[in-house]
Amino acid sequence: MYLYGASGHGKVVAEIAEENGYHINAYIDGDVLKKKMLGYPVLHKPPQENIDIVISIGNNRIRKNIVDENTLFNYVTLLHPNSSLSKRIRVEEGTVVMSGVSINAAVTVGKHCIINTNSSIDHDCVLEDFVHISPNAALAGSVYVGEGTHVGIGANIIQGIKIGKWCTIGAGTVIISDVPDGSTVVGNPGRIVKITEL
Repeated sequence: MYLYGASGHGKVVAEIAEENGYHINAYIDGDVLKKKMLGYPVLHKPPQENIDIVISIGNNRIRKNIVDENTLFNYVTLLHPNSSLSKRIRVEEGTVVMSGVSINAAVTVGKHCIINTNSSIDHDCVLEDFVHISPNAALAGSVYVGEGTHVGIGANIIQGIKIGKWCTIGAGTVIISDVPDGSTVVGNPGRIVKITEL
C-alpha cells in the first residue's frame, strides 16, 4: 500500500493502516525535500502501475483532484479498530475513519471522506464524497452533508439539517438551519459569512 501525502495527516493514516495489518511501501508526495516519514520512504511521483493507495491529505479539493487525475489506483478504505461502527452503515472506497469515531445505524459515507478523531455521526446521515468531519464534531440524526464540505473541529449540527456542497463549517459552529452550496458558516447559532459560487 502507498499513502499519497507525507504530512501530519499522513502520520495518522499510516498508523491506522498499520493497525489494520497493511504493509506500507512508501509515501507519495510532490515535495522533493521530503525523503522519509515514520521510517517509510517518500517517492515524488506514483509508481507506473495499478497500486493500492489511500490519499492521506486533509484538503478536500486536493483529494478530489488526485482522484480525478489517477483513475487506475485501487483506493483502500481504512477503519480504525478503536472506532465504534454500526454493522448497518455503508462506507465507500478511499474513506478513512479515525480513532474514537462513533457512527450509528443506516449512515452512508461517500468516497474519500475523512471522519476524524472522536467525531460522532448519528443514525440516517448521508455524507457525499470528499467530506471532512473534523475531530469532536457531532452530527445528529438524518443530517445530509454535500460533496467536499468541511465540518470544523467541535462543530454541532442538529437533526434533519441539509448542508450543501463545498461548504466550510467553522470550528465550534452550531448549525440549526440548512446551509446552501458554497457557504462559509461560523458562530452559535451559525451564520453565513461568505458564499462562494461553485
